[in-house]
Amino acid sequence: MTASMFTTDPHTGDRRDTGIIPTDAAGVIAATTTAAAAFAVTRASSRTWRAGLLRALADGLERHRAALIEAAVAETGLTAARLDGEVSRSAFQFRLFADAVQEGGYIEAIIDHAGTTELGPAPDVRRMLVPIGPVAVFGASNFPFAFSVVGGDTASALAGGNPVVVKAHSSHLVTSQRSFVALAEAAERYGAPTGLIGIVYGQQAGALLVADPRITAVGFTGSLATGQILQEIIAAREAPIPFFGELSSVNPLVITTGALRERTATIAAGLFASVTGSAGQLCTKPGIALVPAGAAGDVLVAAVVALAEASTPQTLLNERIHEAFGDIRSRLVHDGRARPLIASRSGENGFSRSAEVLEIDAAAFSSAAAEEAFGPLVLIVRYESVSDVRAVLTAIPHSLTATIHSAPAEDVQRRDLTDAARDVAGRIVYDGFPTGVRVSWAMHHGGPWPATNTQHTSVGVTAIRRFLRPLAWQDAPTDVLPEELRDGPAALPRRVDGMLVLPPGS
Repeated sequence: MTASMFTTDPHTGDRRDTGIIPTDAAGVIAATTTAAAAFAVTRASSRTWRAGLLRALADGLERHRAALIEAAVAETGLTAARLDGEVSRSAFQFRLFADAVQEGGYIEAIIDHAGTTELGPAPDVRRMLVPIGPVAVFGASNFPFAFSVVGGDTASALAGGNPVVVKAHSSHLVTSQRSFVALAEAAERYGAPTGLIGIVYGQQAGALLVADPRITAVGFTGSLATGQILQEIIAAREAPIPFFGELSSVNPLVITTGALRERTATIAAGLFASVTGSAGQLCTKPGIALVPAGAAGDVLVAAVVALAEASTPQTLLNERIHEAFGDIRSRLVHDGRARPLIASRSGENGFSRSAEVLEIDAAAFSSAAAEEAFGPLVLIVRYESVSDVRAVLTAIPHSLTATIHSAPAEDVQRRDLTDAARDVAGRIVYDGFPTGVRVSWAMHHGGPWPATNTQHTSVGVTAIRRFLRPLAWQDAPTDVLPEELRDGPAALPRRVDGMLVLPPGS
């Protein structure tokens, strides 16, 4: 008989049996088979039906809020307040996608009527984005709701008309199970087909899920090493599929001399809060801060160190992250030649660590000092010129974000820094901090490899684009066309014969 899986409370290190059995090969096949059957229904569903489903799922989360937070507090070490906000964010994501589905612009409906062109007679061609098929979603350790079973990958895949099979994260098994129940109950109550949402447990189940021929895309948030393993499984498939991975990011932050003259204390406090929020376990944490050499920079560094020394150890998500944090710090010091500015401290209970502040001169910076430290650690790089900043950014792996703090009068330097950051990040933040990602239409949460391996975002409305594919109908009879591509008034924006046509009453 297969043993059930254990969960661990990071606050104490205590383990308990969840009663959850790892999913075997037959269980994975059952999940993907029912997902494929559900796809026959969801791909033909109307946008109105799909929008209603997403709102029903958001309501289901709200009904289970207390039980979800209770489980996550015991499994992640995150605070109830942070987790409550994350449940709200997850519900908001479902409702935002519902609005986008109802509006309809995301399908990029285009109609080119038959006619005579400069190149001669042309056929009638109509095009839009259609669902891709069952999607595998891997839950993330640091966001048990917003990037896991009830997270943005799930919401955007469902919004596109695709069933989802989630691989539960081993660090929060009970949270994942309760999250699945919340969605499954809401989907059943709404009248959605069986198999619309599925879940599997265990590392082997995750590998089998990615290899299953019924899965048509994978959404993953996690380590670069695990992401590369999943890519290898996909490459071995008879028909490779898209892999949308968010993998690694150090998120450089640059501070100018002018910014220090205006607001050193404010920047120091904001930087420390951004580095240590959620115990530094956010994918957008600014892990490297470039600070001018000299007295003004010394004042800022001293302020950050004072905040770190006054802080108490924070609980990390799990034992693996706790151990890796110490190992990475050691490598940054010994291989990267960074100088520790405060003594390293661990908490007395569970998997806790204190904030760490390291420092290095830009002239000594190398790729060995550019490793992502997942936890409350910042490496301060002291630079002399914009050319130093460019050299450091070249040595840093590409990131989700880059941040620039400058003074209003530093327009030339700000443009130079923007030019340096443009090719190394997916989002440039000015005079703020990259943590706290807005869920909106314009947000881009992605970046050049290894931040992600895709041109698409995993946060915001355009995340839906990952799980759609273009399909064109040429000289098609009206009865086979989707409603969105038929002639006459339409309740969505379309491009007709090259002209943008808005819905009546817009």
